[in-house]
Amino acid sequence: MKGAIQLRLFQALLLLAILFGVAEARLAWVQLGFGQSETTHASLERKAVLQRSDSLVLDSGRGHFVDRNGALLTGETVRALAAFPAQGGPHGTDEAIGKLADILETDRGRFQAWLDNLKAADVWREGDGKRAYALTERQAAQIRQLELSGIAVLPYRNRYADWETLSTLQAIGYVSQHPERIGQIYGEQLRTGLMNKNDLIGGAGLERSLDRLLKGIGPTKAIQLTDASRRPLEGLGIRVMAPDNPHYPVQVKTTIDLRMQRAAANVLNDHGIKEGAVVVLDADNADILAMVSLPAFDPEHIGVAGTDERNHALMAVPPGSVFKTVTLAAALEAGVTNVKEKFYCSGTYGRYGLRCWREHGHGVLTLEQAYAESCNVVFAALAERLDPALLQKTAERMGLGRQVGWSVSRFIDGEPLRLLPEEQPGVIFADLEEAKDGGVRTGSGIGQRDVRITPLQAANMAVTLLHGGTVLAPRLVSEIRYADGGLLASLPPQKAASGQGAISPRTAAFVRRAMEAVVTKGTAADALRDAVWPLAGKSGTAELAGSRAAYNDHWFVGYGPAKGKARYAVAVLLENERVGLRNRAAAVFGDIMEALRRIDSERSPKS
Repeated sequence: MKGAIQLRLFQALLLLAILFGVAEARLAWVQLGFGQSETTHASLERKAVLQRSDSLVLDSGRGHFVDRNGALLTGETVRALAAFPAQGGPHGTDEAIGKLADILETDRGRFQAWLDNLKAADVWREGDGKRAYALTERQAAQIRQLELSGIAVLPYRNRYADWETLSTLQAIGYVSQHPERIGQIYGEQLRTGLMNKNDLIGGAGLERSLDRLLKGIGPTKAIQLTDASRRPLEGLGIRVMAPDNPHYPVQVKTTIDLRMQRAAANVLNDHGIKEGAVVVLDADNADILAMVSLPAFDPEHIGVAGTDERNHALMAVPPGSVFKTVTLAAALEAGVTNVKEKFYCSGTYGRYGLRCWREHGHGVLTLEQAYAESCNVVFAALAERLDPALLQKTAERMGLGRQVGWSVSRFIDGEPLRLLPEEQPGVIFADLEEAKDGGVRTGSGIGQRDVRITPLQAANMAVTLLHGGTVLAPRLVSEIRYADGGLLASLPPQKAASGQGAISPRTAAFVRRAMEAVVTKGTAADALRDAVWPLAGKSGTAELAGSRAAYNDHWFVGYGPAKGKARYAVAVLLENERVGLRNRAAAVFGDIMEALRRIDSERSPKS
């Protein structure tokens, strides 16, 4: 009996020893990082460190954008002065703080107040409060020589460093807090703690459409260890913790040409334009080289009075006589006119209250002359001859009335991707049945009534004509690369064919010839007579209704050079111009084309 009891006791002790051994082995296994991912192990280390620490995000880990030549559009890293709350203790002696303010070239009282009011770690920022102040190497060296507590020089990434350029480049977009959308898109990451509902995600433009690829794998943080009272622990200093993955953050190579973007914005500024848009496309492949939108916006302060985060280059508005380009093509395609037909304009159409812009009319006109002179009477007559369904189909064949920006139904992650989700499709007729009325057709034929197109579509229409009727898809991104240079995804040029087919090369050729006549002897002759490059295009003045009846939108859409190989297609939209003002869009177009020509000349002197 005694022996049995001793045996059971021995077995129980042995079982306890085994259990303790397993627990200790498991603990060692976890602490040494075996049997788990590097991310999990790093997370445990971080949690241990962060239990008593103050932190400052130096880099969100979000991917950044460059232009087609590799120049940074977002994500500039600078030397920054980082400061942590002192929690009642001093950051340094009065003398040291004074010297620091002098190094930063700022008022000592202002700087001391900033330090005293810190509730959380932050960096010293420029006067506008948006970007971290970029220290020179000399300033950084001088600061490091000071005896300071809770203050350090650290690498900091300004998300939107080049504010002046990005303020008119709404196509890049912005990041913002959007808890509801985070829950819809990143529900699994929220449940596992990899994301927080208040994290910043893409709010518009490429920041939104590429958010799932841009968000990265975690931030780089500066950590200051503290005691239970959140006072800095002596001698431990400030540590920098970053994700250990050479693939991130990714780099998005856009098709934007920074010099061309700035040049187009400068031309609008020189002409005093406050509202509107400019789109510059590569005539070869419809790549978006510049996309300017006004009013400007502040990507870090959305909704500020006087700014507009909407991309006006993607908003559909009345095109005015620019739409006569479609009416001309439709009439030729339908055979309701021919290039030899002659027309007579007396100044009035005789029906629907429609008049020509020239009070006493144009007299006898050929089809080419009618387009060059933008005769409302002739184009009203052509529109009334057309079946409205055919006019709408021709518009779709030329890339209007639908989204044409680059898109795929299945990207590398298996999800659909549209680079410019804000692009509005526009409209030709609100109701095809109603369009059987002659008054509706004539109004639409001259670009009024229900017709709405975007500046992007307008510029792309010029590219379509240059390609003999083939519609291409304007592209804003060419490739996405990992941080170590490896290719993540390539976004090749693509077509944006219509289910309605395409206009014929013969029709496209005649329309191009008519666009050249606009510049050589038509409505744009005075504005563009001094152009170095031969140019072609079409102007338009769109009458606005309702509360904007006292204003017009001014357009010019064209390409250049018009002889030889065309390089660029450009759409200019000047919004809310007072009725009675001369249409300045052609002059703006000419100045933009001259700026593009000079950029080309500087890059290729022999061209």
